[in-house]
Amino acid sequence: MSFGDGCYCLMPTSGRHPSHRAVRVSARRKRLARGGLLILRGVEVALFVATIVAAVALLAHPLAVGRSSQDYSSAMTLPGPYSSGAFSVEEVAAKVLPSVVTLEVNDGNRSQLGSGVILTADGLIMTNNHVLAPIGDGRRPPAGTAVTLNDGRTAAFDLIATDPKSDIAIGRARDVSGLTPISVGSSAKLRVGQPVAAVGSPLGLRGTVTAGIVSALNRLIRPAIDPDRPLSAYYAIQTDAAINPGNSGGALVDMNGALVGINAAEAVLPGAEGAGITAHGSIGLNYAIPVDHATRIAAELAATGRASHGWLGVQATGDAGVRGARITGVDAGSPGAAAGLTVDAVVTKVDDQIIDSGATLVAAVQSREPGAEVTLAFVHSSGLPMTARVTLGTDQGR
Repeated sequence: MSFGDGCYCLMPTSGRHPSHRAVRVSARRKRLARGGLLILRGVEVALFVATIVAAVALLAHPLAVGRSSQDYSSAMTLPGPYSSGAFSVEEVAAKVLPSVVTLEVNDGNRSQLGSGVILTADGLIMTNNHVLAPIGDGRRPPAGTAVTLNDGRTAAFDLIATDPKSDIAIGRARDVSGLTPISVGSSAKLRVGQPVAAVGSPLGLRGTVTAGIVSALNRLIRPAIDPDRPLSAYYAIQTDAAINPGNSGGALVDMNGALVGINAAEAVLPGAEGAGITAHGSIGLNYAIPVDHATRIAAELAATGRASHGWLGVQATGDAGVRGARITGVDAGSPGAAAGLTVDAVVTKVDDQIIDSGATLVAAVQSREPGAEVTLAFVHSSGLPMTARVTLGTDQGR
């Protein structure tokens, strides 16, 4: 699935850290935006909320070093969530800190920092794609890529695989054992107002814990990927737990100390015109990738080196005069074609998820597994309201 031409354009990225540069948004893009769409563009992102325009920063600079590991043979078995009553923040910190690491990549000229979570005792680590994406071409690190554990021990790090569509990546710390895997919870059970804590290494400050609540669910995020490929989108958890540059790839946990999200982005207000800076940290608008989606992608990456997403086989765009996703193209033999979608049909719901733009349709489909059955509600090009049950295909190889 892709957006229609000119719908949500991927702009050229800058090599500067997002906290050092405010994003300028064209009038055309302001008109196209619907409330709450986050557009991630490499190291630059834009936040549209009503008529307020802000910059949304990735929390770690994309890292341009590393090498690809081809060893996917190690099985990944994730531990279950802690099931007893809620802890205090102090108890949560004690439980989670041993399972969160600092990632440092040195490209020979500068170091870049991010965070990660330990998935297995032998060193499998999950983080954000935007932390490690440039390593994915298989190059050896020109200087070094290292993991620092919470107790201060360090180890070399090998990339295994990345998934730009989900902004998830995995790698392995070398020559380690007996690590503490993070307890994995469920993002499906989250509720607005539920207390959570963010754990990571903002600005390289290892073992930082901040507390807050789940501010909202299903906030639309669009990660930056290769501009020659179809655009992507996913739904994120919004939290006011402070998240700053360097937190990317760290843990968002509930009060049982169970992982519910992977910290990925923050919103920042632009600095003075022309100054290219922001003079503040977190403003309480922070975003994490839901753990149910993140761990599914991580497990596929660990097993095969590739990740799959639901595929409908349509191209869609937003339309200022239509509440929904207007279909601009349908692939022959696709699930969308089987559902009866045609050019100029308007999709309004996927199961219970309201679709109000092309981006929300992309997010609703790509957040589901291939083979998932969904119910589409749409207005046929003839004007007749319709529903259809359809089995999603896979985007692998497309």
